[in-house]
Amino acid sequence: MKVSLSKSFSPVKAQGTNTSGAPMLRPEGARVILGSDGGALVQSITPSAHLMFGPRGVCLHPDGSLWVADTGHHRILGWKSVPTEDDTPADILLGQPEFGREGRNAKGPVGANTLNVPTGITAFRGGLAVADPWNHRVLIWRDTPTGPDHHADIILGQPDAQSSLANVGLSYAAADTMHWPYGVSSDGNRLIVCDTGNRRVLVWDDPQSTGQPADLVLGQKDFVCRDENGGGAVSGFSMRWPHMAVALRGGLAVADAGNNRVMIWDKFPESNGAAPNSILGQADENACDHNMASYYPTSQAMNMPYALATHEARLIVADTANSRILGFEDLSMTAHADRLTAQPDFAAKGDNRWGIAERDTVCWPYGLSALGSTVAVADSGNNRILIWEVAD
Repeated sequence: MKVSLSKSFSPVKAQGTNTSGAPMLRPEGARVILGSDGGALVQSITPSAHLMFGPRGVCLHPDGSLWVADTGHHRILGWKSVPTEDDTPADILLGQPEFGREGRNAKGPVGANTLNVPTGITAFRGGLAVADPWNHRVLIWRDTPTGPDHHADIILGQPDAQSSLANVGLSYAAADTMHWPYGVSSDGNRLIVCDTGNRRVLVWDDPQSTGQPADLVLGQKDFVCRDENGGGAVSGFSMRWPHMAVALRGGLAVADAGNNRVMIWDKFPESNGAAPNSILGQADENACDHNMASYYPTSQAMNMPYALATHEARLIVADTANSRILGFEDLSMTAHADRLTAQPDFAAKGDNRWGIAERDTVCWPYGLSALGSTVAVADSGNNRILIWEVAD
C-alpha cells in the first residue's frame, strides 16, 4: 500500500513562527532522577547499585516494578517498586554477578543470564523481555527475574543460549535470526522486535520456545533480505535503522531513526512488508533528511527519533538527536507535534539546552516507557533515568 499525503506539507520556519507548544511532561521537571548521584553534572561511570553508564532502555512494569537497561555496564537494574527519591539504589541485578562488576557477558562465555550491550526492555505477559544486541538475540523471562542466577526462559534470534553470531553466521537474514536487535515491545500478547541491523521489525504472535521463527516482518518484503531500505531508495514500506515500536490505537508506530521518521499503521499490519498509512517527521515517503534538510528542527521535523511511548491516544516521541520529547495527537501525514518537553520552543535543539543537566533537560534520550500518567526517560547522554509525570 502506497503512502499518500493526507494533508499538505507546510514547514514551520525555524525563526519567528515556531511556537513553544503545550508541555508534554510537567514543566517543573522529573520528580525522581536515578543515576545522578545527587548532582546535575554527569557522574563517574563506575558501576554500582545507583550509577549508570549510558542507559538506553527503561520499563515501567504493570506489576509496579521498574527496570533499566544499564547499557554501558552490560546489565539490567531492577527496582521492586518505582523509586520516590533521587538516586535510590537498585534492588535486582541481571547480567553481572554483583553490582560492582561490568564487562560484556560478565567477561565470560555467553549464557542465558549474560548480556552484551542491552538496550530495549519491556514487560511481556507478566515477565520481561530484553534486547541483547551484541549477542544478536532477545531474552524472555516468563516471570520478572529475581537476580543474576535467574536464566532467561526463551531466547529468540539464536538456536541456544550459547550462540551469539549475527544471523547465526549467515550472510543473509532468516525468520529465526537477528542482527543487532535494539528495541523490544508488546501489544499485550504479541512480541515486537526492532531487528535494527537487518533493517526490519519482526513480530511473534506467540513466542514459546528458543529459536522460534517470527511470524511477520516489516521493512523488508521477505525474511531473507537485510538491505538498507529494502535494497532501494527510501520508500513508504522501507526502514533504515528501526529502533522502537509501540502498539498505538489498535495499530503500530515504528521509530525509524535512520530515515528520521516515525511510521504509523492505523491497524496492526498483517502481511510482510506492509506499508504504513502515514509518516511523521518527513514531507513524503521518499524523504529521509534529518530535520527535513534544515539545521533547526520544527514541530514537524525530527532528527534520529529512537524511542516511542503512548499516553492514552497520544504518541510520545524521543526526538533523540534534537534532545527533546514530542507529543502527537494528530497522526496524519506530516502532522505537527502539539506537545514539547526539554526545549523552550520547536525551533530549539541542543543537549541540555546547551547547558548543564537540569531536572527538565535531556541529552540524547534513547528510551521511553509510559504507564498511567508516569513517563520514564532513559536520558542516556546524562547517564540517568528520569521519572516524570505527564502535564495536564
